[in-house]
Amino acid sequence: MKVKKITYAQAVAEAIDEEMQRDNNVILLGEDVGILGGNFKATVGLYEKYGEWRVKDTPISENSFVGLGLGAALTGLRPVVEVMFGDFLMLALDQIGNQAAKIRYMSGGQAKVPLTIRTTLGGGRSSAAQHSQSLQALVCHIPGLKVVMPSSAAEVKGLLKTAIRDDNPVIFFEHKMEYNKTHEVPEEEYTIPFGVANILKEGKDIIIVGTSNQALKALQAAEELAKEEISAEVIDPRL
Repeated sequence: MKVKKITYAQAVAEAIDEEMQRDNNVILLGEDVGILGGNFKATVGLYEKYGEWRVKDTPISENSFVGLGLGAALTGLRPVVEVMFGDFLMLALDQIGNQAAKIRYMSGGQAKVPLTIRTTLGGGRSSAAQHSQSLQALVCHIPGLKVVMPSSAAEVKGLLKTAIRDDNPVIFFEHKMEYNKTHEVPEEEYTIPFGVANILKEGKDIIIVGTSNQALKALQAAEELAKEEISAEVIDPRL
């Protein structure tokens, strides 16, 4: 298998680009995702390639543009909505938790909600208290949502493509401290199925489970334990 080295942020852009090429119903919207290429530069080049009809910069109103994405999903599009910081999910919780997560069930399966909401978690950037929370547990408790937390660029790309193709609402958490880190990614097109954990390292003595970049830190911990002749298995649930 041929691989290339790209950053975590580039993996986000590549996944969206490939899905926009594959399906004209895929659109992207959010604050600064267009002309500026995203606050974390994870959507660079998409506005220039697909134009303002498919890549939309939105006003600073999360409740409104998440609702816009929900409406677009219900009418046959596959919106990828960026909520710049995970903290801002709380501004759109009614749209996410009471509407997007419930409509397919309340309609008896007649309505599909192929909505992907990309957002961030993790601190350490001096982004202030309202921009540094990790709120994945909050949405994990909402029935009807799928929650995804990739660890590396390869995981980002494969899981994001799966999220965009899913007919259910997905909350996709990207770790803001990983965007500029480089990883090996397969050159060929691929997806990663939901519900399948990634065994990063096999072991026989203990098991360490980590999500997002904590999975990578768990690998480091396993290396230290190996020096003490402790064999640790490392598992990334991905979801």
